[in-house]
Amino acid sequence: MAFHEVRFPDNISRGARGGPERRTQIVELASGDEERNASWANSRRRYDVAYGIRRADDLAAVVAFFEARNGRLHGFRFKDWGDHKSCLPSGTPSPTDQAIGTGDGATTAFQLVKHYVSGSQTWVRTIAKPVVGSVTIALNGVPQGSGWSVDTTTGVITFTTAPGLSVAITAGFEFDVPVRFDTDVLDVTLDLERLGSITSIPLLEIRR
Repeated sequence: MAFHEVRFPDNISRGARGGPERRTQIVELASGDEERNASWANSRRRYDVAYGIRRADDLAAVVAFFEARNGRLHGFRFKDWGDHKSCLPSGTPSPTDQAIGTGDGATTAFQLVKHYVSGSQTWVRTIAKPVVGSVTIALNGVPQGSGWSVDTTTGVITFTTAPGLSVAITAGFEFDVPVRFDTDVLDVTLDLERLGSITSIPLLEIRR
């Protein structure tokens, strides 16, 4: 298997349905109380892109994309239009959006992450597929136009010189979700007007 650094067609993904999924075990006790345990430490996203197909050409594009990925075999990029920025969907990413680390004078590599905050709780999501040309970096709130590079296949930021002790490292970016098809079969229906349709085209986030 391999990961293909190609994005699923934006015009189709824009109409997709889906979002994060978690796995929780719930045991109901004889008293009627519950015990709940999280089976997964992190969420996993599922999508169905069949809802984005509006014409025969869209269908042809999906079939071609499916064949080029060999069904479930190879992963690819997917734009989640509801969550694809380091900031709110209505905003523009800035280099101070997300804290990605604190300098210690020796470490040069830092992983892009996104924080999801609600009340006193925070969940940190690893961002492995930033969009080329979208990443900006700041040190102690000061934008850095050079002195660093980003690997857009892993989301790792590498500095030429390690940030100093206690320096706050922040980033802004757009990102894709690494996914694969969650089926090896496309069940295509042709209506009387020869316009194709597919009942479901599931995608599943790849976690490594």
